[in-house]
Amino acid sequence: MLAKFRPLMAAAPATKAAPAVAFSTAAERDGYAQYNHTDACQHLRWTARESYEYMYARPWSRVVDFYAELVRTGAGAAGLAELFRKDEIFRPQKDHTRDTNGEEPLTSSGKQMSVKSSKARGGRWERANFKIVLSYHGGSFDGWQKQPDLNTVQGLVEKHLGQFVDERKAKQLQERSLPIEGCATVAGRTDKGVTALQQVCSFYTWRKDVQPGDIKDTINEAAPDKIKSLVVSEVSREFHPNFSAKWRRYLYIFPLDGDATSISEDEQSSTILENPELKAPQSFDVAKVDKIIRQLEGKMLSYKIFARDTQASRSDGPATECFMYHSRAAVTKLYSADENCKEGTTVMCVELVANRFLRKMVRVLVATTIREAAAGADEDALLNLMDATCRRATAPPAPAEGLCLVDVGYEDFDEQRCFIVD
Repeated sequence: MLAKFRPLMAAAPATKAAPAVAFSTAAERDGYAQYNHTDACQHLRWTARESYEYMYARPWSRVVDFYAELVRTGAGAAGLAELFRKDEIFRPQKDHTRDTNGEEPLTSSGKQMSVKSSKARGGRWERANFKIVLSYHGGSFDGWQKQPDLNTVQGLVEKHLGQFVDERKAKQLQERSLPIEGCATVAGRTDKGVTALQQVCSFYTWRKDVQPGDIKDTINEAAPDKIKSLVVSEVSREFHPNFSAKWRRYLYIFPLDGDATSISEDEQSSTILENPELKAPQSFDVAKVDKIIRQLEGKMLSYKIFARDTQASRSDGPATECFMYHSRAAVTKLYSADENCKEGTTVMCVELVANRFLRKMVRVLVATTIREAAAGADEDALLNLMDATCRRATAPPAPAEGLCLVDVGYEDFDEQRCFIVD
């Protein structure tokens, strides 16, 4: 069981609420069209340009290095417990295969039963199906999905799985002048720059001599310190990493420090380094972010306004609906092995668990929530945006460097597994 974290919330300083403003002034002061928000708030909302510049001005290299170290050590999701307090008493982490990914590996007797029951079916039921739990560093790859002339996770994994392909498929690929590669099906694709600590994919073959250890060793030799296979197990033929999953968990780490000097714990403030060039607010309160994003919990909603680059067929109706099990934000410290950064970097962590996520949905949610918190919007700000018809109503996606796919669940969701809890 992963350690729990109780949010270190900072109370916003008492200030006199400014009157609601007409948000058409945002368009006037920037010289280009902005979405005309009608929801009342205390300050001007950042424009898309201001939001983008604010997000990318943060010291992202420290977050990237932190994720890289988690991948290098193969700590998986349990490695994030370090973020959620040294003094916490951690419970032993159970085997990755059962505790974090639900699908229990087949025992020798289970394999016999599975093979016996599948003989009558034939075809794909006769093949061996393997579940692979992967950890990879987003900054080292151009995303998951295989693309020509790009270094992608899928491309690298499938290339090295080629040695386990059965003779029939190998011959078919050769006849078509295609490289001999395996086929990896994934629980969810990640964009360029997004790290995964316990991504789940599957690979099947008709060969009977392939062992899970062989697959694990082959992947670990593909790109040391950049991608690591945590667990490989043979599972039932019915297992599908995407369709069998019941929930996915993402963590977004947003650095609050502008330099090596951290915000003192006495202040317990989420104030961001001031930027005098900005005309909108230069700070936000993490406690406000938490209140806003909590409104999504326990609801089935259409997140089409928070999605980007989606196909037309997936831009309306049930295809855009997601059920949010858990959505919280809190302040913590990000520590580095660098002796010059002993005090650590103050960061905001946003933890989201849902049955599914749309493309770039998490990054847009984080950026928009920060924008609304800085503007002093009401707690139902995100819910009000659900009815918008133009995606310019939301902020540009937050940098991919802060996002991490923590794990994928194949059992019922249990909130006690979450990092940020009450």
